[in-house]
Amino acid sequence: MPTNSSPVAAPAISSSEQAEIAAVPARMVAAWAAHDAEAFADLFTHDGTLILPGVYKKGRDTIREFMSAGYTGPYQGTRVTGTPIDLKPLADGAVALLTMGGVIAAGETELADRDAIRASWILVRREGRWQLAVYQNCPRD
Repeated sequence: MPTNSSPVAAPAISSSEQAEIAAVPARMVAAWAAHDAEAFADLFTHDGTLILPGVYKKGRDTIREFMSAGYTGPYQGTRVTGTPIDLKPLADGAVALLTMGGVIAAGETELADRDAIRASWILVRREGRWQLAVYQNCPRD
């Protein structure tokens, strides 16, 4: 069905909001470095979704449990890195943030190519701060 309406432009994001949004990956890196499942889960909305290869977790409590088990299991001794590469306004109070980074294996000092990822973050402004509604990553290569 044809329409005569043009797409609605997403609102511009102020430089202070851009800084707040860019700080979210840094908060994830810090939570991971501390192996703090509570701080990691707190990045998400109450009904946020975490999607990793082979993993689908929905809800802050479920994400907290998953990361707690991960920090004592396969993620023990690991670190993460992540750098924003693009920011796309979606609507008022909603953005897509794209990052590149990955999990640095325990005992390693640099990110191995096999562990490098690209990630999509859908962030929404809730409770006075930017929170993850959806985080999804996939191998970079």
